[in-house]
Amino acid sequence: MDVTARGGAQNLWMDSPQRYGLISRVLHWGMAHLLVWQFTTILLWRLGGPTDWVKAVTSFGPYHGTVGLMTVILVVIRAIWAMSNRHRRPAHGSGWLAAAARAGHMLLYGLMFAIPALALLRSYGNGKGWKLWGVQIIPETGVEIGWMIAPANALHGVLAWCLSAAIFGHVVMAFAHRLIFRDRTLATMAGPLRSVARQVG
Repeated sequence: MDVTARGGAQNLWMDSPQRYGLISRVLHWGMAHLLVWQFTTILLWRLGGPTDWVKAVTSFGPYHGTVGLMTVILVVIRAIWAMSNRHRRPAHGSGWLAAAARAGHMLLYGLMFAIPALALLRSYGNGKGWKLWGVQIIPETGVEIGWMIAPANALHGVLAWCLSAAIFGHVVMAFAHRLIFRDRTLATMAGPLRSVARQVG
């Protein structure tokens, strides 16, 4: 009898010490998709400017501000989900490598929240407001508030470069675990969901 026969479908959604569940994977890879799209569109605009072909390509996905808002929402959901699953998730291990992994993840979470949050604060501070899909997300006040605008003007671009470097380091370390350390770190997020199912009886 398969131990997943009763409640097994539900277990696939949840994290376990051997692998991340489906909810964690959807959040992780969904955010990865958004960030890849965000940096791709930024690069296209930097290289091609407001040309027709750049506008055509970037129209296939969400716009810069939309991605930012979605990222903030997903970071909050991810943080809540991670905390609620902290006792059943795969462990980082021990030693300096585990400490570096924890610090790296905290840095990623912090940057993914702070960068769009600063932009949203600036949108309110400039008084112009912001609509998304016809919904007024940030009210149009017509009043500029300097202290809300300044942090994003000073830090938004710099922190974005820091985030791109942190993501690059995250990817490099994921493959290093697979190719150099020969452990299952990458498999916990990218391996089979049913890899821990056992047959009994």
